Amino acid sequence: MKILLATHNKNKIIEIKNAFQELDIEILSLDDFPDLPDVIEDGDTLEHNSLKKAREIYEYSGITTLADDTGLEVEYLNGEPGVYSARWTGEGCSYEDNNRKMLKELNGVEFEKRSAVFRCVITLFGDNLQKSSEGVLKGKIIENFKGQKGFGYDPIFQPKGFSITLAEMSLDDKNKISHRGLAVKAMVEVIKGIK
Repeated sequence: MKILLATHNKNKIIEIKNAFQELDIEILSLDDFPDLPDVIEDGDTLEHNSLKKAREIYEYSGITTLADDTGLEVEYLNGEPGVYSARWTGEGCSYEDNNRKMLKELNGVEFEKRSAVFRCVITLFGDNLQKSSEGVLKGKIIENFKGQKGFGYDPIFQPKGFSITLAEMSLDDKNKISHRGLAVKAMVEVIKGIK
């Protein structure tokens, strides 16, 4: 079985490949298909964007496709940035740009009111196949960057029950608790059932 990951994000590719090690599957990514078009993520939910990416890339490639969409929902900001998490400060923005904006938006807000939830929705789409899984990770946004690992909002997100950020965890430890790790783990079980 082949699965095409609908992403160029090297960090996501590493995380997903790591979680899929036990499966006898060839994992490809968009880097293997430079001619495939970019999918415009214009949905208003993570579910919509995940399905759209998986379906469109499958239609172009003919290979069963796995796509995810992830969002950080901050309670104090009424759920923002949510579906816009990756491009919160504009198209082409960096992880650091988004993190700096987050810290600025929460400047002066007490720790107890900095609750946040990472949500990840993964969709597997192929010939007569459409399956989804979701992972959720609760935590808080801290006041400064901590840690050099991970990506995205990892340096400012402290998972519930931990005193360190996602960016201070090893990849293995992060995958055990992270939103994407939980969604991927659920998808591994789905794939085992259809292989």
